[in-house]
Amino acid sequence: MVVFAGQGDPRRSMALLWRTDNATGGRAPGPKPGLTLDMIVDAAIAIADERGLGALSMRAVGERLGRTAMALYTYLPGKSELIDLMYDRVLAQLPTDYDREAGWRAAAMSWADDLWAFYLRHPWVLQVSQARPVLGPNEFGVAETLVRILSWAGLETRMLRGAVGTLMHVVRGAAQNVAESRQAPAMTEMSEEQWWYGRSAVLDEVAPDFTERFPMLTRLHIETARDPDDHSTPYMERENRESLEVGLAVLLDGIEATVARSGHAAGRPSQSPSRSPGRPA
Repeated sequence: MVVFAGQGDPRRSMALLWRTDNATGGRAPGPKPGLTLDMIVDAAIAIADERGLGALSMRAVGERLGRTAMALYTYLPGKSELIDLMYDRVLAQLPTDYDREAGWRAAAMSWADDLWAFYLRHPWVLQVSQARPVLGPNEFGVAETLVRILSWAGLETRMLRGAVGTLMHVVRGAAQNVAESRQAPAMTEMSEEQWWYGRSAVLDEVAPDFTERFPMLTRLHIETARDPDDHSTPYMERENRESLEVGLAVLLDGIEATVARSGHAAGRPSQSPSRSPGRPA
């Protein structure tokens, strides 16, 4: 399931995201105390955390708050705007300040660790497509934090932009694999072990010459094989976490090499951005 952000009216959606609309904090009429937009968004986040985006509806949110779905429309136009608000609000949980004294590399690793843990706490966030960003303040804040960290390394602007995008994709991709592997047993009624053992046995039958056809993959598997009795961490979680750590180390090594080759002094990007960060280049 992929959800595309920004499907509501642009002016109304952006006003809600940036809280420029005076009506967002109002109270609904009636004898009971009114809701607030934050209460509605928090209830929706709780539903998505517990049951996934597929369980999210205006009715479900209303029931959680002891209201009807219609009562929610006093505060926002509909579900599309609600998802935008949920996405941006939950991103506020991520830190925006890292210790520069520890060095840009340590800060970048901490940023990646925090984002990884965040995605696994709120896997529904991974279903919100990055093809059309929400353009909310907290979404920009996550990117601003990483830009600031990598600018300490001294990357020039073009390289800095590419490095930010790559790091975000690497962390998101690894976390998405883990999130989906956690969902798979319930959706397929088959455990991870059952799936792998079943497919591996058949693969041996249909491809008896697998080792000869794929020698590099075979060597890689043999040289990185783990104790088959180690079930402390599910296979996909272990594999993706280790891949993330290795991938980040390689990327950060590359950043260091790039800076050294360019001869830029660490501290800030060499140019100023020439266009709004909300628009594609």
